[in-house]
Amino acid sequence: MDLFAAVQEDVVLSPGETGLIPTGYSIELPEGYEAQVRPRSGLAVKHQIGILNSPGTIDSDYRGEIKVILTNFGKEPYTVRRGDRIAQMVVQRYARVDWEEVGTLATTPRGAGGFGHTGFSSLKGDK
Repeated sequence: MDLFAAVQEDVVLSPGETGLIPTGYSIELPEGYEAQVRPRSGLAVKHQIGILNSPGTIDSDYRGEIKVILTNFGKEPYTVRRGDRIAQMVVQRYARVDWEEVGTLATTPRGAGGFGHTGFSSLKGDK
């Protein structure tokens, strides 16, 4: 779902500036669910506006207003106006796990291989 700005007055984000933008929404999620606040691709490509802690997580016990941490990564000021679509929100189920400390982990073909080790590598000199 889209999240809209519920600012009372226009908010101007200067280049490199971050602002906490209210949405006017509060939600009550069931236990075992979370909401993730994600950037909008149009704002990112057209204005270099993103979300600093993307994705932002809303826990099921949070009851306050949803606010979006918008950052201007661009070179020009950006104005947020009331009603602007500023982010997207996805609700999904999550699983709680019980961690068990072990001395070794099972082996896999990938092992500890990092970036580029899943079949394609674009890193120079990476095999």
